[in-house]
Amino acid sequence: MNFAEARAQFPVLERLAYLNAGSMGPVARATTEAIAAQLQADVEQGRAGKPYIDEMLALRSRARAALAGVIHVDPGKVALTQSTTAGCNIVLAGLGLRAGDEVVTTDGEHFGLLGPLHASPAEVRVARIRDRPPEEALDTILAEVTPRTRLLALSHVSFVTGNVLPIEELQEATGLPMLVDGAQSAGAIPVEAERFDFYTVSGQKWLCGPDSTGALYVREPERLRVALPTFFSQLAHDEAGRYTVREGAERFDGGWFWRGSLAGLTAAIELVPQWAFRHASEAAARCFALLDERFRVVTAPGQSTLVSFVPGGDPAAVVARLYDAGVVVRDLPNLPWVRVSCGWWTSDDDLDRLLDAL
Repeated sequence: MNFAEARAQFPVLERLAYLNAGSMGPVARATTEAIAAQLQADVEQGRAGKPYIDEMLALRSRARAALAGVIHVDPGKVALTQSTTAGCNIVLAGLGLRAGDEVVTTDGEHFGLLGPLHASPAEVRVARIRDRPPEEALDTILAEVTPRTRLLALSHVSFVTGNVLPIEELQEATGLPMLVDGAQSAGAIPVEAERFDFYTVSGQKWLCGPDSTGALYVREPERLRVALPTFFSQLAHDEAGRYTVREGAERFDGGWFWRGSLAGLTAAIELVPQWAFRHASEAAARCFALLDERFRVVTAPGQSTLVSFVPGGDPAAVVARLYDAGVVVRDLPNLPWVRVSCGWWTSDDDLDRLLDAL
């Protein structure tokens, strides 16, 4: 599949310069066709009976394998979740952190991670890296680690700055368990998650899947308590609710995902071309260069597929004006910045439209 054929899969690109996959990716024809086929089957055949259940279980297995392939891990260590937030909640609830324990995070995190951290009894220590260059992030984060630190919880790519965090170096320097928020990395940049304790995935962002889809990788499933059980956590149970836990990370699965969501997510992942990461990186580099000529770019050069910049006006108003001009980007909470997301479908024309509209 060449670039023109790839772009043709996304009807929205015929109308908009869609530069917001960091929030919600564009939806491809193949994805909608897979969803529509399952919906039609539900209408014509109903949602019951052994064939329906068998197909649903098969679709869960396919989606699990596809998600595992994105981050290069064993499918047996991947749980299906509704979001990155759900994955973070599963981990924080299951770890059994206590008062007096500490968790280290950063000031560049999404509430999808911060909310579960706040709900735990542990003290949260925040490393102030947002306004520092990426090369200072490692020492800044390490300075927050103490003998009471039980977990490092941070993004692979910051959703506000777009900078890549030194997660491998942190693991090597501390040996501490790590919960990595992969919302802005999985599907956007190459990811090898096997070495980390926990790694979350969002399905609707860079993977361009349906809403309320995602995954959680758990390196050692047997060592994490099932604190939020669902029907899929158990193989059998008695009248009191005592149950035989499933093998692997499937014990952490969310509830009954609709077959259309599973089919659509798998179709979206299978659509990604081999050249996707290279093209997205090149598009982000061009975006950085174009913006850097006229604005203060927050993101450091050569980072991820997100580029944040200071627009020189009210960010929300700038984003609204750009949308009216057919360019989709986003502002960031409590910051005077606008963020641009460059995907494997992003063209030079998309970026030229952005700059012309600015």
